[in-house]
Amino acid sequence: MNHALRNIFICLLFLLAGAQIAIGEAESPEAEALPLSELRTFTEIFAKIKSDYVEPVDDKELLENAIHGMLEGLDPHSTYLDRDSYKDLQEGTSGEFGGLGIEVGMENGFVKVISPIDDTPAHKAGIKAGDLIIKLDDRSVKGMSLNDAVDIMRGKPGDPITLTIIRENAEKPLIITIVRDIIKIKSVRFETLEPGFGYLRISSFQSHTVEGLRQAIDQLKKDNSEKLKGVILDLRNNPGGILNAAVGVSDMFLNKGMIVYTEGRIKNSKLKFNAKPNAKLPDVPLIVLVNGGSASASEIVAGALQDHGRGIIMGEKTFGKGSVQTVLPMNNNAALKLTTARYYTPNGRSIQASGIIPDIIIDKVKISRIEETFGASVKEADLIGHLDNGQEEAPVNEGDEELKKDTSEEETVPLSSRDYELYEALNVLKGLAILRK
Repeated sequence: MNHALRNIFICLLFLLAGAQIAIGEAESPEAEALPLSELRTFTEIFAKIKSDYVEPVDDKELLENAIHGMLEGLDPHSTYLDRDSYKDLQEGTSGEFGGLGIEVGMENGFVKVISPIDDTPAHKAGIKAGDLIIKLDDRSVKGMSLNDAVDIMRGKPGDPITLTIIRENAEKPLIITIVRDIIKIKSVRFETLEPGFGYLRISSFQSHTVEGLRQAIDQLKKDNSEKLKGVILDLRNNPGGILNAAVGVSDMFLNKGMIVYTEGRIKNSKLKFNAKPNAKLPDVPLIVLVNGGSASASEIVAGALQDHGRGIIMGEKTFGKGSVQTVLPMNNNAALKLTTARYYTPNGRSIQASGIIPDIIIDKVKISRIEETFGASVKEADLIGHLDNGQEEAPVNEGDEELKKDTSEEETVPLSSRDYELYEALNVLKGLAILRK
C-alpha cells in the first residue's frame, strides 16, 4: 500500500471511530468493531483503479463516487449534495432565487423559452414562449448544457444580462437586456368555484406556503362575504417539501390535537407537532383531493385531517413517502441528505410505503362530450321523411354560424367542468353544506 493510500486508510479509520463516538452519544445501539477487512478491500480497489484504469482518475472524483454509492445503497432519498446541488436545494425550498423568471429547455443546441413566469423581469421585458436564446451576454449558448445556461441566467438581483433571441417571424435577432430580480415561486393559488365554495391549490410545500395559504383564505372569505359554505384543498401531484410548511397548513384547519410525529434511532429524530388554537377554517366543510403524485408533506396533511375527521379525503391512494430526510451541512459547502426517521399520522399510521387511502376513491377517467362518444342526440328533424313545420326556414348566414362557433370556443370553461375529480369533490362538498344546514 503506497503512502497516499495509507493516509486514506488512516483517515477512514478516524472517521469511523468518530462516527462510533457520535453514535454512542446519541444513545443508539452499541457500536460494532471497525470493519478493518472491508476497509482494506476498499483501499485495494482504490489502488487498482488508480493504477490500472484506462484513464487517469482524480482522487476527489473517486472518493465522491464512493460516497454517492454508499448512500444510494441505503434508500432512494439519501444522497450526497455537492456544492451546486446543495445550493439548488436551498433555492428550491425557499421558493425564491435571483434570476429572470423563465422556464427553459433545450432545442437544437439552443435554449428555448417554454414560458415566462408572470410578473417577473423576463415577462415584463417581453420574452415570449417559443423564443430561442442564442447568446447570453457575449457568450454563445451553442454547446452549453442547460444547467450551464441556467447558472448564467441566475445571479445577483440587480445585475443585468443581455439575451440575443431568435423569434418566429422576426426579421432579425432581438437583443433584450433584463435586470435580474428575486423570483418568487407561488406554491398556492385559489379561486371561487361557485358562490360560497372555494378552491385552494398547493403545488409544493415551501417556506412561503403557509403565508400564501393564509392570504388565499382571507381573499376567499372576502370574495364570498365571509360566508364560505365549503372548501376544496387540492394536493394532487404535490411532491411535498418542508415539514414545517405541512404542519402550518394542517394547523389552518385544526384547532387542537397532534398533526404528525416522527420516530428514528437518534434522540433528536423523535418529534411531535401539535395544532394551535388559531385555525383560519376550523369548521368549514372540507374536501382534500389527493392522487398517486401526492407525497411526503402532502401525505402528512391528508393523514392528519383524515385522522381528526376534519375533512373527507378523495381521489387515489397517495405515493407513500413517509421517511424524514435531514440535510446535514458539510465543511466543504456540500451537504449530506440522510434518512433519519419515519412519519406517523396522529393515530399511529406509518405513511412509508403505505400511503394514505382516500375515504372516497375516484377512478381515473377522461371527460369527453357525449356527442363525441356516442354521436349527437337524435331529433325529429333527423328522421327520414319527417313532416316539416309548414313555414319557410330563415336562411342561415354561414358567417354568423362561424362567429358563434368561434365565440363559443373562446368562452372560458370553468375549472370544475374540466376536472372530473374536482367536479366530484364539489358535488360532495355541496352535499356536506346541505347536511350542515
